[in-house]
Amino acid sequence: MFDRIVGFSKTLPGSLAVCIACVASAIALPTSAAESPLDQYTEQTFIAPDGQKHRYRLMFPVGYEQKANKKYPLVLFLHGAGERGDDNFAQLKHGAAEFARADRQSEYPCFVLVPQVPKEQKWVDADWSQSEGNGTFPDSPSPAFAAALGAVKSWIDSGDVDPSRVYVTGLSMGGYGTWYAAAAAKDVFAAAVPICGGGDPTWAKRYEGMPIWTFHGTQDKAVPVGRSQEMIEALSKVGHKPEAIYTPYEGGGHDVWTETYRRDDLFRWLFSQHRSAK
Repeated sequence: MFDRIVGFSKTLPGSLAVCIACVASAIALPTSAAESPLDQYTEQTFIAPDGQKHRYRLMFPVGYEQKANKKYPLVLFLHGAGERGDDNFAQLKHGAAEFARADRQSEYPCFVLVPQVPKEQKWVDADWSQSEGNGTFPDSPSPAFAAALGAVKSWIDSGDVDPSRVYVTGLSMGGYGTWYAAAAAKDVFAAAVPICGGGDPTWAKRYEGMPIWTFHGTQDKAVPVGRSQEMIEALSKVGHKPEAIYTPYEGGGHDVWTETYRRDDLFRWLFSQHRSAK
């Protein structure tokens, strides 16, 4: 069972062509057996069309070999505000280790791409102080999101990624980014899992066809649970299909991502999703 289900529809925002044509840097492959789960995340660099370099972390699927003519799913993981910076490591603090668990990689071998937002920037240039999300999402992507999407597209273009199985998830600030990505780049992603984030209800019709499972603590003091509830209500009002899943953690605070990323049912659901070819 996937908890409480409600319904929701399909329009794309303005062009996201900016920073989508992309060039990948030389691939840094994993070298030896990792001592801890986070050691599996290799350092990588995406070079944008304007020449800007954006560092990120990437976990390769177990058994990955270049030019093996095998395609794997890819998960874009968007971190929270506390992990911003330029060390290309802090963004692995929450959630990343769950994807790197041996049992997870054995059952769901995949790429996990974890970019990092510079300090004072956001995945979405939206005002977090707003108690409601109506009208808060801009059509133009933030530089951090454009770079992250460019890195994802570079791996899709490499031929190693199954383009029908690219997923996005994130927590807190990354939850906002996940809601944004699911609408602004729904031609890329097959499913979205926003955790304790917020979206823009006026975008509801833009999510048509996107499988979404969202989580939030009912006592969240950082991002009010109403920010997820209003999105579910907006999706329901426009008759969104497939039905969106909403899981509230009764009495839960802001950190519900720890419990969420430990859920076996979430991994089963996520990796069962496929984006239909248009």
